[in-house]
Amino acid sequence: MKKLLLIIGFTCSALLCFGQKHLLSYDDVKFLLINNLQKTDTFMMAKGYKITSKNTSAKNRSYQSINGSSHVDVDVRIDGKKLFVEIQTNELEQYDLIHTSIAQYITKDSMAADVQIYAVKDLGSIYITVNDTTPYDPLKREYDMHIVPDKHITAYN
Repeated sequence: MKKLLLIIGFTCSALLCFGQKHLLSYDDVKFLLINNLQKTDTFMMAKGYKITSKNTSAKNRSYQSINGSSHVDVDVRIDGKKLFVEIQTNELEQYDLIHTSIAQYITKDSMAADVQIYAVKDLGSIYITVNDTTPYDPLKREYDMHIVPDKHITAYN
């Protein structure tokens, strides 16, 4: 009986972890910010994202993960040695995962004109905007997160 409960416990935890495979956390975003675009491509493909747009001259990438009616779109842009990440999603779990994973690293937080602003230790600033969906659905919202790295964080080549 104990073995059966143990197997059921491992199965449930594996399913929960697999269910959040395509979601990005603090560690994932930190990995993206310090690595180059080639490593970003490999990492995002391993997370289950598809490359939707790749512009090598402008050094931009767009990734997308669609899971039923929910989506997570990630745009990565390199400007000099800095890499900027933008996440657009209507998945509450993505917002919660970002919010809970940065909670212990927040050095300053504020709110300005419907924008949540977080200064995160060893990462940079995160700007989060929450909007209603079109057509209006009280259970779905659009989350727009912009991650701007600190001045000392640069992408490795």
